[in-house]
Amino acid sequence: MPTYEFRCQSCKKKFEKFYSFQEYGSVKVVCPYCTSEDVKRTIGRIRVARGDAGHLADMADPSALENLDGDPRELGRMMREMKSTVGADLGGEFDEVVDRLEKGQSPDEIDAAFPETPGDE
Repeated sequence: MPTYEFRCQSCKKKFEKFYSFQEYGSVKVVCPYCTSEDVKRTIGRIRVARGDAGHLADMADPSALENLDGDPRELGRMMREMKSTVGADLGGEFDEVVDRLEKGQSPDEIDAAFPETPGDE
């Protein structure tokens, strides 16, 4: 059922009521605090649900990436969050890199610790 927000004009308190679409407009609204019928409906906050694609887009925003260069822990946190959002198994090497970043190792230190693979010229 939809939630409707009201403000009592007598006691000035805000309150919410739950009404079905059929009830709204046909049921008299009464303030639960002072029982006044002098109430006005207010516009409440809205919530927007976004999917994983929207969340990933927010994470890729350049302003969100500014702090990553100097903070390996923040980079590791962001990479773990991306993995969780994508929901895919990215392999043990990915997890190891994220663990090392979260412990404060720099990307250069981590890169030096991994063996060269063919094509890494």
